[in-house]
Amino acid sequence: MTETEKLAPYIPEAGSVTMFTTSWCGYCRNLKRLMDAKGIGYTEVNIEDVEGTAELVEAFNGGNQTVPTLIFADGTAATNPRIEEVLERA
Repeated sequence: MTETEKLAPYIPEAGSVTMFTTSWCGYCRNLKRLMDAKGIGYTEVNIEDVEGTAELVEAFNGGNQTVPTLIFADGTAATNPRIEEVLERA
């Protein structure tokens, strides 16, 4: 299976994002709080719990499991983005 095929189930609808997280990530908690306040919809995927997602995050981050990594409706990603970027791209 190609990376594109692995990513397909995680590409969100326009106006929403998929957010790859871990349970211990403070940056993830902060970004979720900001997105909630701004009304940005998201689906959270914990890379520690969902098989194969840590590898997807690594593919976007040069082999690193850096979170939060967000996937946008156009299939692009951003790692630890500022809320302004999320608002522009969601």
